[in-house]
Amino acid sequence: MNAILLLDALKIECKKAVKGLKMSMMPQQGDKELTQREPAIHLMRLPESRSYERVAPYIIVQFVTGKHNRVEPPKPYNKATVRFICCVYDSNEEQGALNLLNVMTAIQMHLLKLVKIGKCFTLDPEVGIEMIAYTNDSAPFYGGELVADFFMPPIEQEVDLVG
Repeated sequence: MNAILLLDALKIECKKAVKGLKMSMMPQQGDKELTQREPAIHLMRLPESRSYERVAPYIIVQFVTGKHNRVEPPKPYNKATVRFICCVYDSNEEQGALNLLNVMTAIQMHLLKLVKIGKCFTLDPEVGIEMIAYTNDSAPFYGGELVADFFMPPIEQEVDLVG
């Protein structure tokens, strides 16, 4: 359950990070003018994977790996690696690439300023946040990701198995 609570907390923080960042949406049939909105935030995957064209701009907050260790010393830990997959749309290639960088930088800066996420999660300061912009020719869609590790509360042993 900790991983789901972490994702929920990160979704809230992503919304705060991109608040006010209006990005272009791909024109849909019947649209008379260009529509803009803040990136939508999704957990783990898009609701429908083929909908990326209609959904962009978006951010997917995705749990990648987890590691729990109860060995002492120094103390037990529970760690999760999370990636933030970002996608934006723009018919202008330069503007699209800059919009992607703007979204990713907003998330990175917000999380680095917070360090503590929600009530019980912490960004791993030794690992920091890695940011990768995809350089493939995918215009008019632009993608990238951020990867970060977060400490979660460890699962404590309730029963003494030795005695």
